[in-house]
Amino acid sequence: MVTSIDGRLHPSRFTVPVAGVDKDRLRRHYDEVSPRLGARGWMCGRVTMQEISKGKGRTVTSPGITSREAFVGDRGDRDLAVAIDPNGKVHYGQDHLHGDHAVAVLSEGVSDTYLAELLEDGVSYVFAGPDGRDLAKAMDALGETFGVETLLLEGGAGINGAFLKAGLIDEISVLIQPAVDGLAGVQSIFEYRGGPDERPGAGQALRHMSTETLEGGMVWLRYRVEQAPT
Repeated sequence: MVTSIDGRLHPSRFTVPVAGVDKDRLRRHYDEVSPRLGARGWMCGRVTMQEISKGKGRTVTSPGITSREAFVGDRGDRDLAVAIDPNGKVHYGQDHLHGDHAVAVLSEGVSDTYLAELLEDGVSYVFAGPDGRDLAKAMDALGETFGVETLLLEGGAGINGAFLKAGLIDEISVLIQPAVDGLAGVQSIFEYRGGPDERPGAGQALRHMSTETLEGGMVWLRYRVEQAPT
């Protein structure tokens, strides 16, 4: 994730770089450090994926779909682009996003016509329980179906918070941009929607792995997530 120094999430709101620092150079750091994490794909929530895909829904005749079993399209050797989309709202129109093979994580309650649309597009899909929110089951399904061991979780704030609450994050990698947002209520990296007494990170602790200062003053922090000491 990229964040301002006050932990905010939307770069469009950040203060501009100082004189002599190229905004585009700061932006490129994200793409440069990602391969160093050794993942075989990335995932995000439904809202973020809709912004990326920009696809439009259409009517597709169901090819006699009667079960809720995983479907694997023609992935080849491509990395995965995974959408956590329980209700089947993302429309793709193709089998890839930024060149990576598209995979939808769905609830078992999605319609046959939506699955038919994914089949026609060549988009793979797996299921995460009756309501599509069993994230541990989703990760097991992705590992078993595609043989991947590591994926990058790239937001937004809600899905990051859900994964934190589920204890499914094993490392936190953050690029801190030399910028500030400052407005109260703007989304931060993790936003779990729970009761006021809930602690999404309870039972977890962060061990510092590395700190690296990059060109332009951006700082890259890495922490391993461990079980909290008793």
